[in-house]
Amino acid sequence: MLPRDLPAAQFVAYARRAEELGFDEIWVVEDCFFRGGIAQAAVVLAATTTIVVGIGILPAAARNPGFATLEIATLAELFPGRLQVGIGHGMPGWMRQTGSWPASPLAMLAENIDLMRALLRGATATAAGRYAQADAVALAGVPSTVPPILAGVRGPKSLSLAGACADGVVLAEPVTPEYLAAAITTLDAGRDAPPEGFGFPDLRPPLGRRHVVAYNAAAVDEDPAVARDLVRPALEWIGDPDWAPHIRVLPFAEEFAALRSDSGSRADFAAALPENWVDQLAVVGTAASARRRIDELHAAGATSVVLIPAGPDPVKALESLAAVLSVRTGAA
Repeated sequence: MLPRDLPAAQFVAYARRAEELGFDEIWVVEDCFFRGGIAQAAVVLAATTTIVVGIGILPAAARNPGFATLEIATLAELFPGRLQVGIGHGMPGWMRQTGSWPASPLAMLAENIDLMRALLRGATATAAGRYAQADAVALAGVPSTVPPILAGVRGPKSLSLAGACADGVVLAEPVTPEYLAAAITTLDAGRDAPPEGFGFPDLRPPLGRRHVVAYNAAAVDEDPAVARDLVRPALEWIGDPDWAPHIRVLPFAEEFAALRSDSGSRADFAAALPENWVDQLAVVGTAASARRRIDELHAAGATSVVLIPAGPDPVKALESLAAVLSVRTGAA
């Protein structure tokens, strides 16, 4: 992942270095209020030659789906086969700050993804949804390689929705094999249960061809303790209610909740996390142990494992994380 707060002077060099090191994909984020996802993706695509660029995620509530599709189609035409796009309803707090939070975020997300996927596939779309409207809208030209539109989701309802209307999902950190298994089960169950107002049933994603993108904080060092210390600050937030779906499936969920409740601050909580919990909640440790975790996530159904660089120096972290690319384990 390209860090959201990476200094502008390092932006292009960081993306090029990720490609040089051999990473398959680089993901940009649109966290408020740092940098726009479309603008970042355009710069990275133009500055590199082969690496796939993912946007994870664009808040649907902040965009008209017709014009958002126009931006995505332009990038897909210019850089065929090198784009993946995550669409979510956005973090409630940030969306409320901008007056963008809808009364029904799930209905809004379903309608927007539904319309965007139809337009990218050449449909002349007419829709009269609660949030997405179109009157015979069609792209003047559709991209030769249609980029997947993935839903950025967390809980069961949104995962079910993603199964019905998106090409896959972007799962926020932490993604464990347990959470991944539960998410994919819900995703599959939603595939044949489209939400009310689903306007393009013939364009539902084919079975067995979904993208599952798993984000995780990551740190690699020859000393596992050093790697854990680097990643702990990135785990401070996961005790908050928004992260409940990620935690409730873990064998230590009750102990985790108790530790979060008893901690005086987020920093205290992160510092007190047992080592084995940290190992479960991040891609962390030596290059070999981090690679084993990546392989476990792929075996559990992840098609992309996105490493969020931990530590004060993102460039150094990028170089360290690249060590996993040369490690091969029995599960690889």
